[in-house]
Amino acid sequence: MIQKLIANIKKTDAPIVVGLDPMLSYIPAPILKKAYGEFGETLEGAGEAVWQYNKRLIDATYDLIPAVKPQIAMYEQFGIPGLQAFVKTVNYAKEKGLVVIGDVKRGDIGSTSAAYADAHLGKVTVESNRIEAFGEDFATVNPYLGTDGIEPFLKVCREEDKGVFILVKTSNPSSGEFQDRIIDGRPLYEWIGEKVAAWGETCMDGEYSNVGAVVGATYPEMGKILRKIMPKSYILVPGYGAQGGKGADLVHFFNEDGLGAIVNSSRGIIAAYKQEKYASYGEEHFEDAARAAVLDMKADIASALRK
Repeated sequence: MIQKLIANIKKTDAPIVVGLDPMLSYIPAPILKKAYGEFGETLEGAGEAVWQYNKRLIDATYDLIPAVKPQIAMYEQFGIPGLQAFVKTVNYAKEKGLVVIGDVKRGDIGSTSAAYADAHLGKVTVESNRIEAFGEDFATVNPYLGTDGIEPFLKVCREEDKGVFILVKTSNPSSGEFQDRIIDGRPLYEWIGEKVAAWGETCMDGEYSNVGAVVGATYPEMGKILRKIMPKSYILVPGYGAQGGKGADLVHFFNEDGLGAIVNSSRGIIAAYKQEKYASYGEEHFEDAARAAVLDMKADIASALRK
């Protein structure tokens, strides 16, 4: 699967993933009004609004980007209608040729971890049928429970040619409370990075592994270290834009071949029309503002990588 992602990155010349993390406050009033008019101010109405919002964002950007990353919590909060919107979003993005990274951050052990892996990356068995449930191409995974929690995902990755991005050094300010702790002379995130590299050796797909890592753009020096520790793992880089990361921070996340990283922006793109820079588009053309934000992000990253 990593080869499909790489092919999409090369085709678009944009190592960018758009985080489809919708909140009702982001969704323009006309979309909400129409959805509520049909389904009422209900979970069904909210789910329909999310789906219509996502569809227009995908239509406006799919030719510019290699992948999208829906964050499942933004859908789960609306219950079953929200999950239905999640599935519609995943399926539509794949129809448009996009790679889908399910930002689900699962982490458990044994049969529970296997069930998560089957639900999001593999297939579930219903009597004589093997059925795909959510159908993402990649999933984010929490390594806190160790190999017991990761191996079920690796098994599905090998069987189905899917991938995972394992949390190593996250972009949030308090990540250091645990991730920066010194263990046997080294920070915990380095130990996790070494495990990611080892797990990755069992899931190679060409020169890169289907086992990647999440490393925040807000910690570029740590990203530089982790890039060396995990040379064959793609790095999913959150924290660009709204969280303060910028193109200049990203250089060391990439390998010398110009590959090895994909940078996420969520509200900086999907709610771009709320920013002063893109306010002229107005909420009625929110998807055009999102497209402009993608083009600006692409130019920013390309400029940084050329230096």
